[in-house]
Amino acid sequence: MNKPALGDLMKKAQEMQKKMQEIQKQIAEMEVTGQSGGGLVKVTMTGQHYAKRVTLDPSLLKEEKSIIEDLIAAAINDASDKIEKGTRDKMSGLTGIKLPDGFDIPK
Repeated sequence: MNKPALGDLMKKAQEMQKKMQEIQKQIAEMEVTGQSGGGLVKVTMTGQHYAKRVTLDPSLLKEEKSIIEDLIAAAINDASDKIEKGTRDKMSGLTGIKLPDGFDIPK
């Protein structure tokens, strides 16, 4: 039985680490927009879960405060879900394994 040389294992580990760093960079640079209320509220977030922009349709300003708050929360959750899906997709490309929904990716 042939055992891989330690040098080969180290080389593969370094390649995997380099790929992981590139994926982490791509995720950090990713931007997604979550929506709620049929697009009346939009939240743009980075792959690091930082909100960059919140857009409210002017017609919402006539609504009750609690409705607007709920729509903002829903748009944030939508954006966060999109980030998680994008992260899972990128990570599955590295490992070759499709990660299931709900699988927690370390941040």
